[in-house]
Amino acid sequence: MKIISYNVNGIRAALKKDFVGWLKAANPAVVCLQETKAMEEQVDMAEIEALGYKHYWFSAQKKGYSGVAILSKLAPKHIEYGTGIDHIDFEGRVIRADYDHCSVISLYLPSGTNMARLEHKFKFMDDFKNYIDQLKQEIPNLVICGDYNICHQAIDIHDPVRNKKVSGFLPEERAWLDGFLHSGFIDSFRMLNPEPHHYSWWSYRANARANNKGWRIDYALVSAPLKEQIHRAYILPEAHHSDHCPVVVELNLA
Repeated sequence: MKIISYNVNGIRAALKKDFVGWLKAANPAVVCLQETKAMEEQVDMAEIEALGYKHYWFSAQKKGYSGVAILSKLAPKHIEYGTGIDHIDFEGRVIRADYDHCSVISLYLPSGTNMARLEHKFKFMDDFKNYIDQLKQEIPNLVICGDYNICHQAIDIHDPVRNKKVSGFLPEERAWLDGFLHSGFIDSFRMLNPEPHHYSWWSYRANARANNKGWRIDYALVSAPLKEQIHRAYILPEAHHSDHCPVVVELNLA
């Protein structure tokens, strides 16, 4: 089961950059999209449907903002739109597809661009972890893909010293991700790729992407019961539809 997570920074913009051609070549079973910035009715999905994908959207109430979606060649048993937590669901940040052997979540965790948003981010983080702690009792096999807007370790950011007081690499954010992983999740990419200089987001400024001055803030976190099923995990920096790039996990499921 090949699962790709991709913050597209606007699905309509990505479609103009041959997202469909890339998707056809990549050929994942499931795609978790973040920052779709669109309502379903605003997007022509005919070409994606022609590739065999069903699509499920959970958009923000504010048009052109945030939003998550799942594209799936596999027929899900159930789609869960949101979490039931108002401040999370208002911005369209969580959608879940349940399959026979696992459930896949597309997550778009807020960024802390100013003090108010940073406070919101911490509230989101706490409430989301509580939500997942409860969900795991019902569904132990979870794959939570998405843009977490947090670099976990110094190895995950090009300049850890200068960014230590920047949201996305704050000690409190990193400690939360530590706790989330210790609660029973595996960073699939890092499990199989211990070396540095692998990133999933680059600023549009200062030629950051060409110089590989990036941050690894997109993850495919796999719950511990699925650890032995993690076959491959990798990043696709050659995909240029966004300031992010796709991250991939492949699971061997019975």
